[in-house]
Amino acid sequence: MTDSRPRTSPKTSLPITLWLPTPDDLAALPIPTAVLPTWAIEKIHAEFTRRPGRPSTGLLRLAINDSAPGMDARIPCTTHAGACDGDTAPGEPDLAPVILAELHPDSLPAPDAPLTGSAMPGSLDDGWPGFFHRAHRLLNGDGLLLVAARQHRDHDQLHDPLGLLIATARTAGFRYLQHIVVIHAHADGDHLTPIPPDPDIPDVVHSDLLVLDTARSRP
Repeated sequence: MTDSRPRTSPKTSLPITLWLPTPDDLAALPIPTAVLPTWAIEKIHAEFTRRPGRPSTGLLRLAINDSAPGMDARIPCTTHAGACDGDTAPGEPDLAPVILAELHPDSLPAPDAPLTGSAMPGSLDDGWPGFFHRAHRLLNGDGLLLVAARQHRDHDQLHDPLGLLIATARTAGFRYLQHIVVIHAHADGDHLTPIPPDPDIPDVVHSDLLVLDTARSRP
């Protein structure tokens, strides 16, 4: 079951979309340590790496487990090839890949974390400010950055990281396009049965997917 109808939040005019799995989606085995379920990754391929009138592009998938200095060297990266790998028409430039960054809850910034790095020289390259600036340069003005995250527990309280992540991404030059709520549940008769992604936090039954593009991107 998939609900892709735009929903308007009372605090913003940007659309919010709900993604729900179908019974067939639930047959796919989850990927250990992944933020998103397998069916959501496949839906990302279907909806974001194929653009009308243009060749399909690749998906660069990053699994981010911490944001300490030197984080790039520790990020596992998986490349899912698209038609842009040598299949574009002569003279037509390759499309930038879509980047999917899955942020492990332990890597998320604290609620009171600053938007910029420390006062030390080069601090812009550290933490989340550095990550978003590097991703913006990599996309080079024509691509999408998808950021997957979910609430995390800190001292027995759940914290929502989205506001800080969006603000940091905007500071780096990204434009916030859409918020997708990925529901960890399955249809059971006339109701939904939750499938918490983390058994230790049973009250978290959704993940958030932010859709960002560079300010220079064009449809």
